[in-house]
Amino acid sequence: MSFGPVRGSTTGRPIMVLFDILGQRWSLRILWELRQGPLTFRALRDACDGASPTVLNTRLKALRQLGLVDLGPDGYLRTADGDDLGKRLADLDRWANAWADRSDPEGQQQS
Repeated sequence: MSFGPVRGSTTGRPIMVLFDILGQRWSLRILWELRQGPLTFRALRDACDGASPTVLNTRLKALRQLGLVDLGPDGYLRTADGDDLGKRLADLDRWANAWADRSDPEGQQQS
């Protein structure tokens, strides 16, 4: 799959395309909420704190085009690539929590 320029990058490198889509409001949240299995549109909207239907549809379309999410008989679900990305995001979540534990409230590293 080849990509063109995205926000913040004219190279179209896959990592920049991924950062672009994941940086859009609700994209990460959608992937995160689908970690337990399929959700209907309404259930996903509720899980995303009532994201607007228009924005949710737009993000789902983009995630489907990238092969990270699909629509099955029981609702939206992560694909194998979406699950793989989800595992990597869970690793990042663990790192972020450990980092936060090492930082004081002003964000300064503790000695």
